[in-house]
Order: sequence, then C-alpha cells, then structure tokens
Amino acid sequence: MTKVAAVGRLYVVATPIGNLADFSTRATETLRTCRWIAAEDTCHTGVLLKHFGIQTPQLSLHEHNESERLIEIIARLQNGDSVALVSDAGTPAISDPGFELVRAAAAAGIDIIAIPGPCAAIAALSIAGLPTDRFCFEGFLPARGAARRARLGELAGEERTLVFYESPHRIVDTIDDCAVAFGDSRQAAVVREATKLHESTYRASLEELKRLARDDADLARGEMVLLIAGAPAVDAAAEGHDAMLDKTLKVLLTQLPLKQAAGLAAQITGARDNEAYKRALVLKAQYASQ
Repeated sequence: MTKVAAVGRLYVVATPIGNLADFSTRATETLRTCRWIAAEDTCHTGVLLKHFGIQTPQLSLHEHNESERLIEIIARLQNGDSVALVSDAGTPAISDPGFELVRAAAAAGIDIIAIPGPCAAIAALSIAGLPTDRFCFEGFLPARGAARRARLGELAGEERTLVFYESPHRIVDTIDDCAVAFGDSRQAAVVREATKLHESTYRASLEELKRLARDDADLARGEMVLLIAGAPAVDAAAEGHDAMLDKTLKVLLTQLPLKQAAGLAAQITGARDNEAYKRALVLKAQYASQ
C-alpha cells in the first residue's frame, strides 16, 4: 500500500525591519526547520539566514513571479514539504508579496501558520502619538500626482487615523498634497528608519511637516511611514454645507477655470474662499484621474 505524504504547512514569517535583534526565537527555528523558504529577494534574505546560521534552501517569490511560482509552491506543500514565506522586511503580504500564495494555500486546504513579528505600519502607529483605537492602513499611495491627489480627496472625511507607506523621493510632494486634501492644521507624523540606527520621528501639523520636509534633508531619507490624524467628526449642518459646496463646485468646474469657479462657489454657499479653493483642487484632481 502506497503511503501518502502528509500535507506540509505554510508559515508566514515576519522578519526584522532593521534591527536583527527583533528576530524571534520562534521565527528563527521555523526558518531552520522548514524544507523551503519562499523569499521576496533571495540575496537579501540570504544575509539574514547567514547571520543566524540557517541553511534552508530558498525559492524566489516576488511581485513579478508570484502568480506562476505559487503553483510550484502549492505542489511542494501538497507533497509534504513545509514552506516559510518571508519578505525583505516586516510581515509578508502587508504591502509586500505573499497574498496570492496565502489565498491559494487556503483554497487548497493547507494549514497556514502566522509567525508574528515586526510590521513597520504597527511600529510607527504605536509611537506616532496619534489615536490608535481605530486606524486605516492605506499602504502606498499612487505614484502619479493626479491619482494620488484624487485618492487623498476620497479620504478627506475619514475619521480614523490614516497610515501610509511612502518612498523618500515622493514624501515632500505627498505631504504637500495631504495638506491640500486634509488642511494645514491636521496633525501628522513621519516615522523614518524605524528600529535602525538613524530612526527618527517627526510629529507636527501638516503645515509644519511641509516646512520640515523642505528644510531637513534627513526627513526624505530611508524607509518611512506617514501617519495622519483622522478628520474630526462633523455635525449634520456642516456635512450639508460640505455637500452643497461640492455640488456647486462640480457644476462650476465644468464651465469655469478653477480659481473663478472656487470664488463663485464661495459666494453662493457662504464658504471661505480658501476652503472653496482647496476643495476645488481636490475635485479637479479626482476628475483628472477618471
């Protein structure tokens, strides 16, 4: 009688986001005892494995090959091999490759085990000094300016703390766009190089962060998380005022230049000129991205 191999397990293993001392004993043992490690970048993960004396062979699994490679990995799991999924840093599948593999493994009835650990979004949220009881993780905003501004416009009324990942070369423009969408006075924070030697946290209003981003070259260096306080709760009257302003601007923007449309909308609705102009910028960006 042919013996059927037990189905392997898929382990989703969080790895350090900077400080190697954050790697847990459980995570180390999981990588050491699994048959394979599915890594976003085998060279990058190779450094981690060498540091901890782990010799488990690797398979590459990244955003460009995940759809194809997961077929092979699922087959290995079904044949009894256990596989550890890791990304370059932090928790796999959180703005990193791995979601498709996890979904396919779940569909195939394979046990999936989380080996929790570092996550840049959660680490930054815990020290930002912004409300943590409810938050909204948005990952990376669109790289193109018009699409980014449109998305921020959609989030302008979000009352939960907003958490974004952003790249150094876009952080100045993104903070500028956030100030337009949310208002200069909205409180925010930038946590950069979390757990690393040059870790730093900037806590200020968006207006102040705009200045810091231009004056402090360090702010635009390294890995970073941008966090923004949620919108204050508004009463029904204020909500009606905002809806009327939007409705008026949408009509006027189809016929008039932005500045003229904003000025006329302010007169019609009783909004402040600055308020109408900022909202017109957001709406125009949304139109441009459609």
